[in-house]
Amino acid sequence: MKKSIQLSDHFDYGTLFRFTSPSMVMMVITSIYSVVDGLFVSNFVGDKALAAVNIIYPLTMIAGALGSMLSAGGKAEVARTMGAGETDKARQYFTTIMLAVVGTGALLAAGGILFLRPLAALLGASELLMADCLTYGRIMLAGLPIFLLQASFQSFLVVAERPKMGLGLSIGAGVTNMVLDYVFIGILGWGVAGAAAATVCGYVVGGITPLVYFLLPNKSPLRLVKTRFYGRMLLKSCSNGMAELMNSISSSLVTALYNHSLMGLVGEVGVAALSVMAYVDFIFAATCIGFSMGVAPVFSYQLGSGNEEEMKSLFSKCIRINVILALVMAGSAQLLTHTLAQIFVGYDPELMAMTEAGFHIFALSFIFNGFNIFGSSFFAALGNGKVASILSFMRTFLLKCGAILLLPLVIGLDGIWWAVVVAEGVAAVLTLYFLVTRRKKYHYA
Repeated sequence: MKKSIQLSDHFDYGTLFRFTSPSMVMMVITSIYSVVDGLFVSNFVGDKALAAVNIIYPLTMIAGALGSMLSAGGKAEVARTMGAGETDKARQYFTTIMLAVVGTGALLAAGGILFLRPLAALLGASELLMADCLTYGRIMLAGLPIFLLQASFQSFLVVAERPKMGLGLSIGAGVTNMVLDYVFIGILGWGVAGAAAATVCGYVVGGITPLVYFLLPNKSPLRLVKTRFYGRMLLKSCSNGMAELMNSISSSLVTALYNHSLMGLVGEVGVAALSVMAYVDFIFAATCIGFSMGVAPVFSYQLGSGNEEEMKSLFSKCIRINVILALVMAGSAQLLTHTLAQIFVGYDPELMAMTEAGFHIFALSFIFNGFNIFGSSFFAALGNGKVASILSFMRTFLLKCGAILLLPLVIGLDGIWWAVVVAEGVAAVLTLYFLVTRRKKYHYA
């Protein structure tokens, strides 16, 4: 039986794959939550309900990002503290972060529900879609504190050297979501309310179980303990996690801009087509996010311990792996475009044709986005929240907004799909620039 991998170990390709693969699979499974919701909503309720879910989704993700910022940035602080040999302080940091996450989630849920109608209108909801938007949004926001627990524990289970536990919990949550989607939507006919309720039930499985684990004595380096308020650490965590916040907020705002542009060009059918592409993008991008999430605490630990040789070895392996992932995902997406479009919207020939044509272009972005995701996560792991935030902001907001506003004026509807490809390509050049210029400071190359 192979021993459990520790952050202090030397990572060859085999060890790296064993340590990061649970996070990769976990993120793919997590991304399937919304994909399954989309499948059931699209096939049992219709394209207008699917459009409503896609319109309100950015709001729930923005709210989730504000809480996830703490855990995403905090895991770097906790891992570096562990690398410096201060395990007790690392546990106190962990506990403080989790308390802050739950409190933030509760406040955001209450505010989001209170102002949901004007926020939905701002995101592009027409009167035709408003009722479904409100129904879906209220249930999803009510489950926000539990969602943040799940997302935070997924990050910290890697730091706790228990990535396989995170994978098991994600599988359990995913199965719960899928089974209840069938029951609530397919059998009971609850529509978008059923999709949201099934998702929240999945959150309960993935969020409450690790809470119990970390409250009880366990064999991992981390547990929830009596703590005090570490204001400076929380501010540092927010700084480190700013890239995560920027990424989620920017992605959500860009999705809203996409929706507005498509409503103007082709109406609700365009938003439905985008929804399909977004769902598939979630799955492909989740693989890269999972890899970056899995390896980030190792970089943080090695930085804390001052092991430059391991940093260099790990960095070079990660670059090679990202190149392979990019080629595999881009190629697979092109081959599976017709099948994926048929699965989601095969009931509508016009919608299917638009989705298939658009995704052939959209999928080219997979060549670049894994490298970009790694770059941002890498600098956050090193504690350089400034560079990580710049990369996230440029990639997910500024470049995409510019491309979305300009390209449709030149090439029409295809400009919407090309926008993400152009933005990711330019972002890859920017990521490469920072990796080259910062290598002497951190000694990773």
